[in-house]
Amino acid sequence: MGTGQRRDERARAIPPRVAALAAALCTLLAACMTFLTITITPATADGTGGCTATKGALVAVDFGPFGGSVEEGCDLTPTTGYDLLHDAGFSTAGTQHDGPAFICRIGYGSFNSGTQYPTSDKESCVLTPPATAYWSYWIASPGQSDWTYSPYGAMDRKLKDGDVDAWVYGGTDVQGSTGKPTFTPDDVRGGGPSGPGPGEPTGALGKIDTKAAATWLTGQLTDGERIVDDGATTPDYSLTADTAFALAAANGKSATLDKVTDYLAAHTADFAYPNGTGQAPDATAVARLALLAETTGRDPRAFGGRDLLAALTAHVCAAGPESGEATPGCTAKGDFRASSYAEGQALAVLALLRAGVTPPAATVDRLTQLQCKDGSFTSILIRPGEYCDPDPATTGLIALVLHRAGGHEDAVTAARTYLGGAQRADGAFPGYTGSTTGSVNATAYAAQALAALGDTTRTAAAVGWLSRQQLDGGGFGFEEGATDPAVYATSPAVLAGTGTSLVTLTTKATEPTSPPTSPSGTPTAPAPGAGPDLKKGVAYLTKAANLKQGQYYGDGTGSGRADFGLTIDGAYALAATGLDNARLRGIVDFLDHRGKDGAGRTVDDWTNVGTSYAAAGSIGKTALLAEAVGRDPRHFTGHDLIAALDQAVCAKASTGADRSCAAAGAYTYAPSVFAQSLAVMAQLRAGDSTSAQRPIAYLESLQESSGAWPSLIPSTKDSDVDSTAIAAMALDLAGGAKADRAVDKALSWLASRQLADGGFPGTAGDSVNSAALAVQGLSLDAPKYAEQLAKARKFLASQQNGDGGFVVAKGSDDRRSDLRASTQAVGGATGISFGTLQRSLTGTSPQPTPSPSGSAPDIVTTGDTAGTAGTGSTGGAGASGGGGILAATGVQAGALAAIAVLLMLAGWRTVVVARRRTGTGGGR
Repeated sequence: MGTGQRRDERARAIPPRVAALAAALCTLLAACMTFLTITITPATADGTGGCTATKGALVAVDFGPFGGSVEEGCDLTPTTGYDLLHDAGFSTAGTQHDGPAFICRIGYGSFNSGTQYPTSDKESCVLTPPATAYWSYWIASPGQSDWTYSPYGAMDRKLKDGDVDAWVYGGTDVQGSTGKPTFTPDDVRGGGPSGPGPGEPTGALGKIDTKAAATWLTGQLTDGERIVDDGATTPDYSLTADTAFALAAANGKSATLDKVTDYLAAHTADFAYPNGTGQAPDATAVARLALLAETTGRDPRAFGGRDLLAALTAHVCAAGPESGEATPGCTAKGDFRASSYAEGQALAVLALLRAGVTPPAATVDRLTQLQCKDGSFTSILIRPGEYCDPDPATTGLIALVLHRAGGHEDAVTAARTYLGGAQRADGAFPGYTGSTTGSVNATAYAAQALAALGDTTRTAAAVGWLSRQQLDGGGFGFEEGATDPAVYATSPAVLAGTGTSLVTLTTKATEPTSPPTSPSGTPTAPAPGAGPDLKKGVAYLTKAANLKQGQYYGDGTGSGRADFGLTIDGAYALAATGLDNARLRGIVDFLDHRGKDGAGRTVDDWTNVGTSYAAAGSIGKTALLAEAVGRDPRHFTGHDLIAALDQAVCAKASTGADRSCAAAGAYTYAPSVFAQSLAVMAQLRAGDSTSAQRPIAYLESLQESSGAWPSLIPSTKDSDVDSTAIAAMALDLAGGAKADRAVDKALSWLASRQLADGGFPGTAGDSVNSAALAVQGLSLDAPKYAEQLAKARKFLASQQNGDGGFVVAKGSDDRRSDLRASTQAVGGATGISFGTLQRSLTGTSPQPTPSPSGSAPDIVTTGDTAGTAGTGSTGGAGASGGGGILAATGVQAGALAAIAVLLMLAGWRTVVVARRRTGTGGGR
């Protein structure tokens, strides 16, 4: 996530674009008045009469909390969730802080003459509404009988026929497991359950040119034996194994396949034991090697000098963290240690099955625990009760494995039904919940599963769609419309084209088939132990398409609004690296001189300093930047920011409609641990330690017995990597015996959360944001955590694209660079705490302040939690970039992030970039 105030964590990612109507209205309002909320009036509603379970999209809004009923509407030509609301006859209002993208109020013409709720006496819609009272966003795909916490905001949810949306006023928890609609998607559709979704696909049939694909793949091998990512010097063993699977499927036994297999056998220790042979192996790597041995007729008990099957069965988790004696790499009983994702669990079970070894029962049961209510499977090894995010590719793989294992026909049938409902008319499958873009990877795995289950019509349509995605050189891009081939999705596409899968693949079957595909924007792999390329990262952050006029980042809505929080995140990154002090000076001067963005707003409109809505987290974040670059926070942006923080310390918790203070010692309108920590550090760095004592004490009181901190305040009882890292930085700066003990516990907890690949879990999955913040946190005791830090930096390097930017999360379906993740990754990789960050601007020159009309084009980056273009935050409704955040209310999710994204995510290779909402510039 970004490093700013994690303002109410339900909406931290503004979507990448706003409807033309909204943009025009915003411009008109800005020209004639100062406004607190942005109201969008509805178009003439289509009503529900013309929409069916398979035609048009439906939306329901529950006005029950305001004395009304559930109002429904539809759009016969659906585009986005935001447009669906308005085309169905609803009106909305955004917030002053976030703009129209965060839906603060909703009205309907036939209910109380169109009055929008909540009314202004209950919610001002100046800042983001609280976690306990806001419009949460829920979605259901065709055939889905239960609601899903939306991984996108309404503006970024791309609709298709048969989709159903719902808006509910109230509260949700950070997992999105509470606050669901009291009605079902079928209630909205009417006429009872919709069955398996749309009818059989009608896409044209086609055949994949597998020989061309194999030729392209062979050309990607370095020395004919290994895959090395562009810009890297070390091999990518996973992609090398995937290439071997594809060559086996396309050509059968061959000299090239033998050479690749020999290479992997010789490097078994490097691939399967990345932490040393004395540690537990990487279960996913072991499974891949065992499957390759079984495919090529070699012995998995003596491959590369290792008994791969024994390595799997010897490292099955007896229990998860709930036992009180957590084993590293264990999420729950039955996990293969260090598998991290459903892919690894499934491949490990399959490797044992193919070798004639009965897998431990708990390992197979663990797969069934990953099934969502709609029959899909999630890509992450979630614990019981955690958010289950449907993933088509993972569903295909696990359905294959459970079908091979036998005894789980109900689960397999439910998965088949889900896949039938998720398939588009042209045969493609989207990569994640809410997406309408066809994914090569998801379509390939779904095709393999459907073929094994005997659904020949859907299989043929999926393969036909894949054939139309094959590029001239023989390779495949990651999704429809891609122009650059890559290795990432090659193996499943080839296997789908040959009518086989990892369950049955063998070199004895030599029928040629279609070539594999791989994603564009493959991250640049690092040298052993190395971190990301900071020079390239800074170049990405400062290029003209991103940094408008060299002075601020846009919010992605197309309205010309600056994302001030994201802008400060970028400044932090530049200060940490010292690689472009001139651009850093431009940002600082723009903020300090209260330069206006394209909508005529200044940083004051974000901090609300001097008003009754002063947001202490935003004020603290701004003050910290001043301190980091040698400016005086008592005379910055035309205000005494430290005095403003002193005035923002709460004497007691607010009551009733007043939600300014969460508790005594908290700050006004600072609803997250992030906001609290930033404000504490700003006060301490200004020498205002006396006034900071109550906020420090309150921050200390929020620490859980495990050593972690929650996302929100008052505590939501979740445990969040991002919040723990920032709180540790704040208390490290505070010093004292109590604070030191708290920091030690926090760092120990952070280290325990590291994944096998070096990353850290956030709600966007294996999150770049969370890994970067963890590096900053663990660097507070760098000697003790040197091994973890090296792994985390290597992970960050592996998620850096060729343009210097970073993806939201490992396994994200969208591999484009994300601006928010990139600001955190670049600054975080240095390991410098925000409590000690310092960069002199001596020798730099003042930069001109842009006029309100001088707006550059919007950024186009990844959007999470995880998956759309925008300012780079994942998530929206229900997604997050890196920490637990709440369901979206119209803001792009993402991961958180966005949140984290959104985004969604995480998972083996088809994770939603973001499942919950990630931060915006109005965010942290």
